[in-house]
Amino acid sequence: MFYAFAKVIVGTLVRLIWNPIIVGEERIPDRGPVILASNHVSYADTVVMPIQVRRAVHFLGKSDIFKGGSPLNQAFALVLRGLHVMPVDRSGGAASRSAIEGGLKVLGDGEVLGIYPEGSRSPDGRLHRFKTGTARFALATGAPVVPVAMIDTFEAHRGRKVFPRRKPQMKVLVGEPIDVAALAAGYEGYEEGRLLRAVTEEIRARVQELSGQEYVDKYASDVKKRLKAEGKQRPGRAPRT
Repeated sequence: MFYAFAKVIVGTLVRLIWNPIIVGEERIPDRGPVILASNHVSYADTVVMPIQVRRAVHFLGKSDIFKGGSPLNQAFALVLRGLHVMPVDRSGGAASRSAIEGGLKVLGDGEVLGIYPEGSRSPDGRLHRFKTGTARFALATGAPVVPVAMIDTFEAHRGRKVFPRRKPQMKVLVGEPIDVAALAAGYEGYEEGRLLRAVTEEIRARVQELSGQEYVDKYASDVKKRLKAEGKQRPGRAPRT
């Protein structure tokens, strides 16, 4: 109930102020478990994408984004919770198992799970190496993976901590669903780790085809650490308009 209310209120405000658009939303199945695998270039992604999708989208969000004592941070955390973003501790061990269990429950209930396979927001607008969690979820549940590309949210949010600019217009591009089980059948004989990486690379290629981003074969978290150590951020190549 709260999700529907929050989606209407927040969605109305976002559309009035920023007027984002979505292309290909009809490619998301109307029922059953679905994984939306998206690039992640802005804080705005986690608000803009779910309000554009007719079905409720459940995200596994990094717990850090729910922290902060300022009224603005608290309000943002409230909005995220209202939009079914579940805080997840990604420090490893039991925390990682909790994230996996949370994702499996969403899919087991026949719902939509939103995932950012890069594992972290891109610091430079480029697409980074995907983690294998999306493939794991899909193979464990049989859920199709729908590639999604967030377009121009990086440029709209560049230099802003909270509210993105109104221009360029933010867009959500939705690709054709991927039958991961059929995809995995093409890698018969692969051991688990190699299979997960092969399937993950196929998913990444589909997302990159939609986004038009430059790809760097390094994890976003590692790139962030390096840039922080250097005291700078590279502009990179933003998603195509």
